[in-house]
Amino acid sequence: MAIKIKIPRAKGLRGSLRNPFFRAGLAAFLILSLVLFGVFSYYYIKYQKIVEKRMGGPTIFANTAKIYAQPRDVRIGQKADPREISNYLRHAGYTEVGEQGKSKFGVYKVMKDSIEIKPGEESYYNAEGAVIRVKDGRVDKIASLGDAGDLTAYELEPQLVTGLFDGQARSKRRLVKYDDIPKVMVDAVTSIEDRRFFHHSGVNYWRLLQAGWVDLRQGGNRQGGSTITMQVARGFFLSPEKKMTRKMTEILISIELEQRFSKKQIFELYANQVDMGQRGSFTITGFGEAAQAYFGKDLKDINLPEAALLAGLVQRPSYLSPYRHPERAQDRRNLVLEAMVETGDITRAQADAAKATPLKLAPQNVEASDAPYFVDLIKEQLVNKYAEEDLNADGYRIYTTLDPTLQQAAAQAVDLGLKEVDAQIKKQRTKRVKVGKNKFETKVLPGPIPQVALVALDPHTGEVLALVGGRNYGFSQLDHAVAKRPTGSIFKPFVYAAAINNAVTNEQPIFTPASMVDDSPTAFINGDDVYTPRNYKEEYYGQVTAQFALAHSLNNATVKVAEMVGYDKVANLARLAGITSVRATPAMALGSYDATPMDMASAYTIFTNDGQRITPIMVRSVRDANGDVIDNFQPQKTQVLDPRVAYVITDMLQGVINNGTAAGPGGVRARKFTAPAAGKTGTSHDGWFAGFTSNLLCIVWVGYDDYSDIHLSGAAIALPIWTEFMKRAVDLPNYSDTKPFAPPQGVVELTLDKATNQIATPSCPDDYNTAFIDGTQPTQTCEQTAHGNVFQRIFGIEPKPTPTPPASNVGSGNSAPGQGQPAAVNQNPTQGQDQDKKKKGFWGKIFGGGKDDNKDDNKQIKPAATPSPGKDRPQ
Repeated sequence: MAIKIKIPRAKGLRGSLRNPFFRAGLAAFLILSLVLFGVFSYYYIKYQKIVEKRMGGPTIFANTAKIYAQPRDVRIGQKADPREISNYLRHAGYTEVGEQGKSKFGVYKVMKDSIEIKPGEESYYNAEGAVIRVKDGRVDKIASLGDAGDLTAYELEPQLVTGLFDGQARSKRRLVKYDDIPKVMVDAVTSIEDRRFFHHSGVNYWRLLQAGWVDLRQGGNRQGGSTITMQVARGFFLSPEKKMTRKMTEILISIELEQRFSKKQIFELYANQVDMGQRGSFTITGFGEAAQAYFGKDLKDINLPEAALLAGLVQRPSYLSPYRHPERAQDRRNLVLEAMVETGDITRAQADAAKATPLKLAPQNVEASDAPYFVDLIKEQLVNKYAEEDLNADGYRIYTTLDPTLQQAAAQAVDLGLKEVDAQIKKQRTKRVKVGKNKFETKVLPGPIPQVALVALDPHTGEVLALVGGRNYGFSQLDHAVAKRPTGSIFKPFVYAAAINNAVTNEQPIFTPASMVDDSPTAFINGDDVYTPRNYKEEYYGQVTAQFALAHSLNNATVKVAEMVGYDKVANLARLAGITSVRATPAMALGSYDATPMDMASAYTIFTNDGQRITPIMVRSVRDANGDVIDNFQPQKTQVLDPRVAYVITDMLQGVINNGTAAGPGGVRARKFTAPAAGKTGTSHDGWFAGFTSNLLCIVWVGYDDYSDIHLSGAAIALPIWTEFMKRAVDLPNYSDTKPFAPPQGVVELTLDKATNQIATPSCPDDYNTAFIDGTQPTQTCEQTAHGNVFQRIFGIEPKPTPTPPASNVGSGNSAPGQGQPAAVNQNPTQGQDQDKKKKGFWGKIFGGGKDDNKDDNKQIKPAATPSPGKDRPQ
């Protein structure tokens, strides 16, 4: 039996189109597709234009001016190592001969006991090269590669310190090319951030769906799913907020970026844009800056564990900071290493070895590496002359006077010294406080944080070699190196210089380091004002030599010297030295007027540089991006003092360090600084120390921002920092060659007997050394004076006055003497007695016997025991 089955015939598309529901659905689909296409096209074209505008210029990243340090000298006889020199040159931008990508700065070649250096077309010098030969750890020979033959010294390329940051963004970046990025860095980043980066078209859709599913299950927007290309899109064009609309925009821009750039170019953009944390008050941007900030290296020189650490920081740089959270950073680094094993970039053995490597970070000291206070001053100086936009946009090169090794020494000395200061202040603030009835607790009372400034100059050129403007640049950008504060007793040398200058200008009274000065409590009249300074701890020493008065910073004696020579003369000299705020008052003599540490560094150059004042300079040269000179800078020099006066003051200041307020248990020599040096402690509300060697001048200030009294002497808080810095400085090759201070022609150095202030002989062993301008020195010996005094007592003969030296046109100051000026200052402690005393009999003249109603006035007051260091606080 046959069964027939009727199969309906398909109506086909035409039939389906007759179905109203189908037609409505199809229309809706087409309309939606057109709308979506239109929307996509609109936004695609919109972001294409945005990308074109942002990426179509000659430079994608904002250009910045670059700050370079001063060149480094290599001299015959200097300690040296070819490998160390090569590392320095590499840091300065040189490449090794044969290395891929020849540097425009220059190339070098290391041989067994020598190194060959060839500057390139963009070198600071653009000069002939040289071969430096080392024998037994010292430079044995420097041979020019040109026609100059053998050289005694050779200057190496200046190193890049930092970029001149954008004033608003306060971010720092060192641009790198893809070819400068080591493979290990690329592998570390792609393994943890985007394993399929070199294979996808900008968006990893599967990873994006996984991230969306996790977010859907857990709630919120925790997962990103962004590729490296999408991170570049976000970094250049979008905010970091996590929203669906922003993610869609990210995808559109990523597609456009992938069509416009190669994978290498996209990775290069990423490497220069990624946020890598914070350093002080600056944002670290890009792997190039991060390598320098975290390891003190160029990016091309980092190794596997370092690359893994940098790649790990990308996720959350602040949370994973290796300085604040080393355990987190190490765990994240190890996770990156495991990812690199999974991707086959490294072996298990390499990963295990890298995991076993401890974190080796550069010291977290912005002041040591970036010299931010120094750079701020450079920027302030330059924007007064050039437009900031031009400086950065044209990529200017700023060649400065900064010595990186000395800057590091300064930062380390400040860190170490401030620990000592903080300990003293904590002890000072630790008190027993009543907390209840008959109940007491020991508490550290709150108070301001001490700040610091250190300025180091080349005393002969005025170049600022190192500068620290505060204890923490991230905490405060106020530069205390250029903040005005009362100078305290570091001003006193200018008082004594004005007095000794009388011997040059042939004015009375002639004053020398051996002149006697009365250190007794005195009221000084200045117009309608009465000034009554006090010595530290109310200790007074009576009749003392000027040398003793300066060495022990005696306040009353110093004001009397200023009164004797004339307040106007002292003020005039100080102004010529650059201390412009001073007024001709008694308080001036004790440093009551303001000056900055930079001002005082400049002022002290008159003692270090044969009486010439040198205005500090910080910039040597400004050049364009190709190295062509735009401007060169030279220091200004002004003759302020006769060289003889400058040397006499320097000699007196050596006494401060050797047996004055800077001596003793906590003094300079006790802290193992043995080089020839001169200096002066200072205490006002703050602590100061000013000191110098034959090749380095340094000023240190410590105090509070609110001007409250720190209640500690300069010897206690500023001297330790100065000494620590100078110790580190003399260990450096360029500053190790310290020499004794050499007297100029016309200066006589003598050893004097303390009792008679005459030339000492073997029979007068209690003596001291001092310097005189020729013609002002004593001519008798202590023995002659002793014999002469007997005959003077018998016959009443007065000693012959000291002849005055010939006049000189060098120097300054012809104003009238100060109020109450005596006709002359006593050069001999046995002279100057009261003329109204009762005359003694014959035997009294010989033996000094007989009744004397004024014996207390007639008695010579010998100096008391040496005051403890730093006790030189003016009232």
